[in-house]
Amino acid sequence: MKRTAANTNATPQDVQTILNDVRWNAVLHRDRKADGTFVYSVRSTGVFCRPGCSSRTPRPENVRFHANSDEAIRAGFRPCQRCKPTQNSAPSTEAIATVCRSIETAIAAGDSIPQLDTLAQQAGLSKFHLHRMFRASTGLTPKQYANACRAKQLQKSLKGSATVTDIIYETGFNSSSRFYHATANTLGMTPTQFRKGAQNTLITYAIGPSSLGMVLVARSSRGVCAILMGDNEEALRNDLHERFPHAELTPADANFADTLETIVALTEQPRSTHLNLPLDIRGTAFQQRVWQALQQIPAGQTASYTDIAQRIGNPRSVRAVAQACASNALAVAIPCHRVVRSDGNLSGYRWGVERKKELLRREQLSN
Repeated sequence: MKRTAANTNATPQDVQTILNDVRWNAVLHRDRKADGTFVYSVRSTGVFCRPGCSSRTPRPENVRFHANSDEAIRAGFRPCQRCKPTQNSAPSTEAIATVCRSIETAIAAGDSIPQLDTLAQQAGLSKFHLHRMFRASTGLTPKQYANACRAKQLQKSLKGSATVTDIIYETGFNSSSRFYHATANTLGMTPTQFRKGAQNTLITYAIGPSSLGMVLVARSSRGVCAILMGDNEEALRNDLHERFPHAELTPADANFADTLETIVALTEQPRSTHLNLPLDIRGTAFQQRVWQALQQIPAGQTASYTDIAQRIGNPRSVRAVAQACASNALAVAIPCHRVVRSDGNLSGYRWGVERKKELLRREQLSN
């Protein structure tokens, strides 16, 4: 078959996106340690390769990254005959599993989290490659994975009979101050409140009208913890109760009017209004990373679920990204309405596709 050059129509922004992607660096250096974490295709040849392929380095405007061989084949590319990317090759899988077991064992024993140097030595990798490959495989850094494991152990311990003092040391914290700081971010409440099923956790709320329907705004002692949209007040109160089933939900007083007005204004003119309010954002480490990426999408622009997965360094997590968007409790403040399908069409939105469409229209008009 005669090879013909493809018309890529790549924009300078597209090229810069490739150059800024950590996977491009692996391609440039033919990094075989990255094999098994992704493949890349070359539009001018119609072929896809492993990162460590010894073929000539392609031009960045011709490159596209794929999570695996199946995805590249579905996109219309054929496997390289030199590096044979369709053959099973995942040397990093066992190494990452070893690191996960090491972290989990240390936390279960109440020991300190192993240092990255120690984990890298166990995996037989450099610190740099371990960090990158671990994030590509799990969606988290080793530290974030350790924190998630410790949070799980913490919740399990708090449901038992041990005292909080005992739990501090059982979960590997060296001081009570670090323990209480970490648990506040993990649980969204004090350990004692968690043990009581979040009883006596006070959340105040108010509901007001907007052109998009009714808007409920709720606030904890840490900041705004929910911004919900709906068609009627009863449904919004039920939604809030489902999210905070053990909290004490109390209608806010007149002093909350300014906060509600600010949020409603953000739905009416999402580009021109800046939300300068403290937020109480509760979620897993992975959800937090997704939500941070959403907040970096400029108003008036959109990104696909695949784009977000790539931005957080885990291109295989598209479905998990969609689930994180659906779990977002802070409408507009965390702009999950700016995430669309890869073909540009609007997908599901917790508060209705029509609201999503209208929010995007308003942002684009103000752009």
